[in-house]
Amino acid sequence: METLFSEVNRQKRTKAAPLAVRVRPTTLDEFYGQRQAVGPGTWLRDAIQYDALSSVILYGPAGTGKTTLARIIAHATRAEFVEVSAVTGTVADLRREIAAAEQRMLVNDRRTILFVDEIHRFSKSQQDALLHAVENRTVILVGATTENPYFEVNQALLSRSRVVELTALSDEDVSRVLDHALASPDGLAGRFTLSDGARAFICLVAGGDARSALTTLELGSQLALRHADGAARGAAGTGDAAAASPAVEITEHDVREATPTRTQRYDKGGDEHYDTISAFIKSMRGSDPDAAVYWLARMLAGGEDPKFIARRILILASEDVGNADPQALLVAEATFRAVEVIGMPECQINLAQAAVYMALAPKSNTSYMALHRAQDDIKRASHRAVPDHLRDRHRPGSDAYGPYLYPHDYPGGWVRQQYLPDGLSRGCFYQPGERGWEGFRVDASRRDRE
Repeated sequence: METLFSEVNRQKRTKAAPLAVRVRPTTLDEFYGQRQAVGPGTWLRDAIQYDALSSVILYGPAGTGKTTLARIIAHATRAEFVEVSAVTGTVADLRREIAAAEQRMLVNDRRTILFVDEIHRFSKSQQDALLHAVENRTVILVGATTENPYFEVNQALLSRSRVVELTALSDEDVSRVLDHALASPDGLAGRFTLSDGARAFICLVAGGDARSALTTLELGSQLALRHADGAARGAAGTGDAAAASPAVEITEHDVREATPTRTQRYDKGGDEHYDTISAFIKSMRGSDPDAAVYWLARMLAGGEDPKFIARRILILASEDVGNADPQALLVAEATFRAVEVIGMPECQINLAQAAVYMALAPKSNTSYMALHRAQDDIKRASHRAVPDHLRDRHRPGSDAYGPYLYPHDYPGGWVRQQYLPDGLSRGCFYQPGERGWEGFRVDASRRDRE
C-alpha cells in the first residue's frame, strides 16, 4: 500500500536517478522512434493499447527503447507485471514466479507478464524452464536482448513468441528525446537550452542510442552550470550579475568536454552496420589485410558483437576461399570457438589473426558457384530420377537395378561410372579453379585420368 513515507522515498530515488531514467516515457505517445515496431497500426502498439499482449522478444541495440517499452507495458496492462533478472535469476526463481502466476490466474483470474531483460544471458535450462508456462500462457513473456535471438534464444521459446526488432534511432528521433529531457519537469525542467552545435554533436556521438544521448546531455548540463556559475561570480565582481541569462546554454564545448573519448558512429542495426561489415568482407575477398584489419577495428570500436564478426569470417572461408585453402574453414571455425570461450577484449586478437589469414589466402568460389548452378537446375528442370545402379538396395526388386561399381575395388579408388542423373554431364556444376590446393588437385586429377 502506498504511504506518505513510500512516496517520499520514491521521489528521493527519482531525484537521484540518472536523467535517462527520470525522463523515461510511460506511454506510447511519449515514446519516440521505432515507428516500424510500435507505430500506428502495428501489432505491438495495438496489443499494448488493448491489453492483449502475447509473448514477445524485443531485439535491438542498446538505447533503442526495449526496457522503456517494457515499462510502458507495465503501466498500460491490467495484468501483474513481474521482473526476473537474467544475470542473477535461477531456475528456482523462475519456477517460483511461474507457480505464483498460476495461482494468480486460478484464484484471481489475473494474467502475469514476466519481463526478462537481456534474456540471451539465460542458460539453456533457464530458457527451457519457461517453455511450458509460455506455451499455455501461464505467463506472457516479454524478453529484451541486444543479441540476435535467432542465435541466442532457444528455438522452441522463439516459436512461442513474436520477435520485434528495434533499430537505432534517427538523429531526428534523438533530437526529440533531447527536447523532451530539456523541458520535462522530471528532467532539466527548462533550466537549460541547447546550442545547435551541441545538439548536432550529441546526435553524432550517440549513434542512435537514446540513453547515450541523455547521458551526454546530463554531463554537458553539469559542466555548463559550472561554467555559468564561474561567469556569474566574475560578473558579480564587476556589478554585471543582473545581466545573466535565466536559462543556461549548453554549448558544443560543454558536450565535447563531457565526451573526452569520441565514440565511433556505428549503428548496429542500420546503414553503418551493413556498410562496415560489407567493407570488411570485400577487403578480405580482395586480399587486402590492411583494409580488413581497419574495418575490423571500426566494428570493434563501435561495439559490434564479436560473434557476429566471427560468423561472417566463417561464411567467407567457404564462400570466397573454399578449396583453394581448405585450412581456412578450420581457422575460421577455431576463431569462432575462441570468441565464444575467451570473449572481449582478448578475442580481438583471434579475430585479427583470422581476418589477415583470410585476406592472404588464395581465393576460390567454385564450390559456392557449383551449388548455385545445381540449385538453378533443380528449379528449372523437371524431376531427374536417381540412376538405377545408385538406388538403395533394401527393397524387393532391387536386383534388377544393375551393378554398382564399388570404387575401392579398383586401382586408385576410382572407376568410371555415372553418378549424375540422365541429361547432366560431369562439369555442369563444379568447374574447378587453378589457385591453391584446388589447382593442385585439378592437376593431379588430370594426371590420374590420362
